[in-house]
Amino acid sequence: MLIPQEMLEADTLTRLIEDFVTRDGTDNGDETPLETRVARVRRALDKGEAVIVFDVESEQCQLAMKRDVPKEWLED
Repeated sequence: MLIPQEMLEADTLTRLIEDFVTRDGTDNGDETPLETRVARVRRALDKGEAVIVFDVESEQCQLAMKRDVPKEWLED
């Protein structure tokens, strides 16, 4: 299930993005400041290039590139 970013409180969205950009394996030696990485993800969300996915079974949210989610999820 996709969750529109507007449905999340600003602080919750920020924490979700920060969690995403600081996960093991996401920096690949990148020394870019956290604020810059968060801003990049926000821009991707604003442009519709990234989406917030909610997994009902695990009750977890995660970020994904729109191109990586099943097409039927985008039709709703």
